[in-house]
Amino acid sequence: MNEIDFHLANFRQLNGKLPAWMQQMRAAALARFGELGFPTTQQEDWKYTNVAPLTKIPFRLPSAASPPERPAVLREQVERAGLAVGTQLVFVDGSYVAELSSLANLAEGVRAESLAAALQKDADRVQPYLGRCVGYEDESFAALNTAFVQDGAFVCVPRRTAVADPIHLLFLSTAAGAPIIAHPRILIVVDDSSQATVIESHVGFGDGTYCTNAVTEIFVGADSHLAHYKIQREGAGAFHLATVRAQQAADSHFRSHAVSMGSLLARNDIGAVLDGEGGECTLHGLYLARGRQHVDHHTCIDHRQPRCSSREVYKGVLDGHSTGVFNGKVYVRPDAQKSDASQVNKNLLLSPDAVIDTKPQLEIFADDVKCSHGATIGRLDEKSVFYLRSRGIGASDARNMLIYAFANELIGRMEAEPVRVQLDRLLWSRFHDNPNAEVSP
Repeated sequence: MNEIDFHLANFRQLNGKLPAWMQQMRAAALARFGELGFPTTQQEDWKYTNVAPLTKIPFRLPSAASPPERPAVLREQVERAGLAVGTQLVFVDGSYVAELSSLANLAEGVRAESLAAALQKDADRVQPYLGRCVGYEDESFAALNTAFVQDGAFVCVPRRTAVADPIHLLFLSTAAGAPIIAHPRILIVVDDSSQATVIESHVGFGDGTYCTNAVTEIFVGADSHLAHYKIQREGAGAFHLATVRAQQAADSHFRSHAVSMGSLLARNDIGAVLDGEGGECTLHGLYLARGRQHVDHHTCIDHRQPRCSSREVYKGVLDGHSTGVFNGKVYVRPDAQKSDASQVNKNLLLSPDAVIDTKPQLEIFADDVKCSHGATIGRLDEKSVFYLRSRGIGASDARNMLIYAFANELIGRMEAEPVRVQLDRLLWSRFHDNPNAEVSP
């Protein structure tokens, strides 16, 4: 079997209970994936990320490859990986598990449910959005995800509604049995003059081999505010491919916080389209890698309308033989006058064997704009280490304090307290309590 045949065989196992338009979309996406194949390092956007090892693994769909976990084990894992929030949707190997989920404190009219349920009972509400923000024509993994859409999350906030508490979407991977692949699809719709916070967590247990290929589509209505947190803490043998796209209307505010701490290979494509005048977009990201981990972030902010602003700050900490990639693009189209954009990427290398390839980019086709970008790569400041040591702090503690401070800067900007507290604890454990040990979820 070649690298695509495994997925063709998996496709034949899918059920036909979805609406006709959805089945047509899946078939078209599969055909396109067959034409595109997997990306290679010959392609500019994949020059530094080699997915060839992933293509050789005979992944199976979870239901056909892995035995069910005992409920007690799953509940323990949810408690370890979950957050102190009222609304939490739990997915195990890509499928929604109602008995592990909690839908408390949802405001009237707000929907937070499995995508499979939404497609069955209210497909007309999903159809105008699904596949509109993330296309499959040019992106292999997005095409593969679309071909295998079965379940995921659907969050819909009606007009003039403020959701006070965060909505947590927790995707657990059990890594049990044969190598499995899950294709979760997340659809978030925030109507005009509304406000919400959505947390998307991907957590794996154990060192088994598995793959998560996730796609998140986000629509932010006029004068609305959405904060989206994506926390990646997959297992040590995992492959994590993810696409996040946001479509913004006039005067909308979108904040993205992406944190990548786990998996053997991680690739995150995150983007926003400012498609209404006066929109604001903020992309913050933190990636931590060690051993032989590889982490890749590609971002794109598309200024299509006038008087929009964007701010982007990504920071990376790499140790051991790990490798990292940051490729950030800001497009300012001819009609997007008065655009204001800033992009920064900062990297801290803790080992002489760690490598980062960074490429911030601006493409500006308007003449009345304010745009800047930059990148830095460095090591720990030995003067700062000496300063701390001169005040009685040991060499190891001094280094760990400086690393923690560098990474924690972005976490301190997070407004969602449950996420901030959890990540602060994980960072402290990673860089202070036992810096040489793997941090469990």
